[in-house]
Amino acid sequence: MTLLDVSGLSVRADAAPLVDAVSFTLDAGDRVGLIGESGSGKSLTSLAAVGLLPSALRVSGSVRLAGHEIVGTPDARLRALRGPVAQVVFQEPLTALDPLMRVGKQLAEPLRRHLNLRGGALGDAVSTALSEVALTDPRIARAYPHELSGGQRQRVAIAIALAARPQLLIADEPTTALDVTVQDAVLTLLERLIAERDMALLFVSHDLAVVSRMVERIVVLQRGVAVEEGPVDRVLRDPQHPYTRALVASARSLDAALDASEGGVE
Repeated sequence: MTLLDVSGLSVRADAAPLVDAVSFTLDAGDRVGLIGESGSGKSLTSLAAVGLLPSALRVSGSVRLAGHEIVGTPDARLRALRGPVAQVVFQEPLTALDPLMRVGKQLAEPLRRHLNLRGGALGDAVSTALSEVALTDPRIARAYPHELSGGQRQRVAIAIALAARPQLLIADEPTTALDVTVQDAVLTLLERLIAERDMALLFVSHDLAVVSRMVERIVVLQRGVAVEEGPVDRVLRDPQHPYTRALVASARSLDAALDASEGGVE
């Protein structure tokens, strides 16, 4: 079943094209990556999938999520899709989370709205959701976002995104703001939860190593245009477009420099 069908998607700010005629599909259970440098349009494309683009932008083309047209549909009609059908994990949880609300209450909101939980059942569901993302300390639910570490905040954000059991998880640079050790732990967590729940994944990143770990197929964006698409192993091993070749070469040069640096440490 096609879960996400993006066809001829274009996003403009005044006359400037930010995304230009991008098309791709994502079936149930698929894991697809959007890659490209900053400003390539990958985050705008992912936000268009759930109708979260700023109102000042002009959007054309078609985005169908579980058969529902997103482009041009009023926000009030899209809210029912955000949660059970698709949900987003953003890059910086400190800005994505409400700084004035305890994280347990933020997690309770989608559980109440989409699963109709109340009272003790709601409290138990909050505890279970936090445990599923390896946050077992009961003090976490009573904490405010600023009282948690970056890794803990991102785990809370993941728990909130997964609360309504979405069919599709959109992860927009979810580990960029984390250090390497915490990044690996969060990626391992995402891999486990996606496999356990048989979710589809749309993973947005500029990091080729992370993308190759998380997805099976990639779409390469350059200045808002999809310049290459295919299985991740093939595209990274034998890139066809000059821009993709430049991305792969840059990543290999960085890996070689890091290996040389590590080899010189005694």
